[in-house]
Amino acid sequence: MERSLRAARVATYVYFVLCGTLMGAWVVHIPAVEARVGISHAALGGLLVLLGLGAFGGMQAAGRLADRLGARAVVPASGAVCAASLVLPALAPNPWTLAGALLVFGFANGCLDVSMNAHAVHVEKAYGRPVMSGFHATFSVGGVLAAGAAAAATAVGAGPVATLAVLGALGLVTALLTARALLPGAAAADEADEGTDTSVATADSGTVRRQIRIFAVLALMVMLSEGAANDWSALHLRDVLGAPAGTAALAYGTFAAAMTTGRLLADRIVARHGSTAVLRHGAATAAVGITIAALTPWVWAAFVGWALFGLGLSGCVPQLLSAAGHADPAAAGANVSRVAGLGYLGMLAGPAVIGWLTHLTALNHTFLLLTLMCAATAATAGILRTTATPGSPGGDRAASPAPAGNGH
Repeated sequence: MERSLRAARVATYVYFVLCGTLMGAWVVHIPAVEARVGISHAALGGLLVLLGLGAFGGMQAAGRLADRLGARAVVPASGAVCAASLVLPALAPNPWTLAGALLVFGFANGCLDVSMNAHAVHVEKAYGRPVMSGFHATFSVGGVLAAGAAAAATAVGAGPVATLAVLGALGLVTALLTARALLPGAAAADEADEGTDTSVATADSGTVRRQIRIFAVLALMVMLSEGAANDWSALHLRDVLGAPAGTAALAYGTFAAAMTTGRLLADRIVARHGSTAVLRHGAATAAVGITIAALTPWVWAAFVGWALFGLGLSGCVPQLLSAAGHADPAAAGANVSRVAGLGYLGMLAGPAVIGWLTHLTALNHTFLLLTLMCAATAATAGILRTTATPGSPGGDRAASPAPAGNGH
């Protein structure tokens, strides 16, 4: 069992890297697709909403399917469809076909996102210690791989269609070959300790539903904050602080590097101090960081603020998804999909919310909304105590869900 569990963990890493690579490959080719179809930035923005809606729909569908059929069936199927559909946007000759391509790709990506997180919950439970944040860190690695592959393809003169087709084909093969290493189902995770009684009472459904709603709202606030950083950090340094374009571009890189570093370290911190501490202190650190960025007149201090913001947010979403999965292992996929789905809507809404607020006040002052959201998350972090991660302080409660009572 130990060897198969280790293989399942490695396979989960592979699917997180795959998901990050496929999404990153699309992102770096957005300008080329926009030019091919001949649409404006505004029209592209509307079409990207369709990708988000498709992803949201895929998340809801995959959660239920993962609970019913097992992640071993849903994860590779989702990965294969996502990889196969990667090239479709680059082939689209007009806005209508691009809209359809983005819906399909978004739906498949949402399916892969939720199903691999649901499987990660089962792997974490089988390990008996926190491993979720490490999976989310490898998603970022996939984005780096995609950027490197795109740069290499451009250097040899390959166009978007050829690049995305090759990456999609490699992703398809990877998704199918890795499938055998996945755990056969939710019950497989529980076999890690064969001597334990598996007839554990199911958590009160009403209590679980209330917890999931709270987790989802917290995920929305955290991922809205993350989405705002993705689109506005560089503009903040350029337009508010007057930094050169090259320097301003490093703002998002600082945020992303801090977030990746935090996720690589978060599992050890959870094991030592618990998921509640990671969410509370992480969100509080993020609140301090974004406040510094919002109020400082100095570029160097803004970099410090964005770094603290990324570091603080890094462990929040993995803990929320982990808690959602452990709240009721029999419905891990559906619960993860609810939390991830609302969080994803928050990430999509973040840039738009900040953009709308700039009509009322200066860009840097709009970031104080993110301060409030991070502070509210820190204040509510105690909700995680009822669904502690296995192996963390209080993790025995997660293994036995009778008492009341993480993803990208």
